[in-house]
Amino acid sequence: MNPVRDDTATTCPVCRNPFERLGRQRFCSSVCRQSAWRSKRAAPAEPVVSRSQVVYACPSCEGRYLGEQRCETCNTWCRRLGPGAECPRCGEAISITDLLSADQLAPTVPATTKRRR
Repeated sequence: MNPVRDDTATTCPVCRNPFERLGRQRFCSSVCRQSAWRSKRAAPAEPVVSRSQVVYACPSCEGRYLGEQRCETCNTWCRRLGPGAECPRCGEAISITDLLSADQLAPTVPATTKRRR
């Protein structure tokens, strides 16, 4: 028979300190319980994209550059299009926003952020 839960475990999953359980207690203190709750419901971190993986476009000549913020021909600052890479077929810099539609890029609300009444 497989037990539903392990009632003999007396180690806090947050701080890894041993403690004596009272009833169905899972954490050694309210500080560890709150820390576990906050880390479980924390907003996901946005991925960090290095500058070499970002596509820029010149506002005057419409030239595209991968990782270069300044246009080589116009000598003006380019606007940021977003993360991307070189196209494998033509070798031109292409951003992710060029490949996906607007509804695919729309942020979705995770189900864990809904409040109960």
